[in-house]
Amino acid sequence: MKRLLLATRNGHKTQEFRAMLGADFAIEDLSAYPGNAEIVEDGASFAQNARLKSIAVSRQIPGLVLADDSGLEVDSLGGAPGIFSARFAGAGASDAQNRQKLLEQLAKCEGAWRHPARFRCVLSIASAGEEVASFAGAIEGEIVRAERGQSGFGYDPLFRPEGLEQTFAELSAAEKNRISHRAIAVAQLRTFLAQSLLG
Repeated sequence: MKRLLLATRNGHKTQEFRAMLGADFAIEDLSAYPGNAEIVEDGASFAQNARLKSIAVSRQIPGLVLADDSGLEVDSLGGAPGIFSARFAGAGASDAQNRQKLLEQLAKCEGAWRHPARFRCVLSIASAGEEVASFAGAIEGEIVRAERGQSGFGYDPLFRPEGLEQTFAELSAAEKNRISHRAIAVAQLRTFLAQSLLG
């Protein structure tokens, strides 16, 4: 069994990783290390932020560290909220506040309601202060007019993936975890770990 430490305190993300990686991996997150300082995510891209987190945590805690940076890009807003997805409505904003701000911003756009968007995810895996590998995934879709569904987290109730009628929040966790941006990146991660001697 490979041990992986997730560089996050987001319990929703940890649950998704456990579901996607399965029983071959022993996964814990930073909730097991309350004394560790918060990492400033001041990179200019998802890849930079993921790398910042994985390297910083791997300098403090031995073993393999996996960091995820992900978010929503909306074409009508020039790619926003992007790397600021988790704090779109301000530092400490709730998921509901971020979704509300997104809808308010889109309501100001001229023309018919059509807002192509995508979720992006970048994973960075590091050990002893060095990045070992990185993986990326994306899924195209659009923003719906009003929240739909009770599952998921973040912007899931507003994002309808291409080819489906349901939003992410209307899908079961298993359905979402088969097609999501994170699932695409995790599939690459699984292949890498299976072929490497790490862990």
